[in-house]
Amino acid sequence: MTRRPATSPAAEGRAPEGAQPLRLGTRKSKLAMAQSGMIAAQVTELTGRPVELVEITTYGDTSREHLAQIGGTGVFVSALRDALLEGTIDFAVHSLKDLPTAEPAGLTLAAIPVREDPRDALVARDGLTFDALPDGARIGTGSPRRMAQLNAWARSHHRAVETVPIRGNVDTRIGYVTSGTLDAVVLAAAGLNRIGRLAEASELIAADAVLPAPGQGALAVECAASNQELAAQLAELDDPFTRVAVTAERTLLAALEAGCSAPVGALADLVADGQTTELRLRGVVGTTDGTSLVQMSITGPVPASDEEARALGRELAVEMLAKGAAGLMGERAL
Repeated sequence: MTRRPATSPAAEGRAPEGAQPLRLGTRKSKLAMAQSGMIAAQVTELTGRPVELVEITTYGDTSREHLAQIGGTGVFVSALRDALLEGTIDFAVHSLKDLPTAEPAGLTLAAIPVREDPRDALVARDGLTFDALPDGARIGTGSPRRMAQLNAWARSHHRAVETVPIRGNVDTRIGYVTSGTLDAVVLAAAGLNRIGRLAEASELIAADAVLPAPGQGALAVECAASNQELAAQLAELDDPFTRVAVTAERTLLAALEAGCSAPVGALADLVADGQTTELRLRGVVGTTDGTSLVQMSITGPVPASDEEARALGRELAVEMLAKGAAGLMGERAL
């Protein structure tokens, strides 16, 4: 566990002299550190207290197995949550899509800030778009969800791609393309943007072609439920619309009894017809070879509460299960 002061300008020199630093738990990756540094600056702005980044290694960081093999669910967050419960850190920042859908006892999801672009991004050789990739192109991704939809997308254009399981940080993944090992890789647009590398994407993939992971592009700020003062301060970072949108998406995932690494995509967004604005929730489940997909959507009033958002997610899950979604998921929660 390594400690270092947050390096963002807003986190320097603003706190009263002698104020006790808040300890923010974060994974050590460049992306995790960038996300945590961003939140640290905002928390210092809110509280007037310095924030110290505490680097924590998770099982997902040390295992060399593919995420689908180790289960995916919680492998990047369990160590951070243990540190919260033990009191060695005050709060943690997660990529929301990495969080298990079950809420742990003793912790509270204090804030879900405004969401970044939830879409996936293609980083391809020679700046090619997906449609311009050659037949049989090799595309790297560690996500069964992406594999299922990329293969189905290619098939819909009477083409084929080879999806290749990969792991590693952003540098490693993009390196597969620059070295010529792969024709392309697919990453989250939000992550690329947060580390200043979005310009390397050759295409932002429309959600109509590939639905993102539930909660993709959003961050989760978590602390001990017993620390009510800190939870109330962190809640100032919460964006109500982002929270209801990702709550609907994650409820769909939970109601399908699927884990984080199951081939499930979901996105809740606003649709307007000129007179009314509603929330549309789209979901997809598919086999990784893309031969079978269940893709459906429902639209309703914008939820006014988490419970209304959960109801929307459960409703779509019931419809998808009735169409055979359960038989298409490789991983099931026990």
